[in-house]
Amino acid sequence: MTDPMSIALTGLSVLAVTALAAHAGLRAFTNWMEYKRAELDNKIDADLAPAGGMIEIADLRERVRKLEAIAAGIDP
Repeated sequence: MTDPMSIALTGLSVLAVTALAAHAGLRAFTNWMEYKRAELDNKIDADLAPAGGMIEIADLRERVRKLEAIAAGIDP
């Protein structure tokens, strides 16, 4: 196994297998990320109805007003 050609072929084979494994892993990770994004999009759409989103925004604005009043030293 000291023949330079066999060493080169073994090295290239290992490199090719490593490249294929990395490509497969990257593709699997990309598909998994797309799946999770779609899952989150569906969850967000299901959680917030149009009126529910407006109520939530109004609630957040009221909280901000209270925090600003506390920061200014005024009792809300």
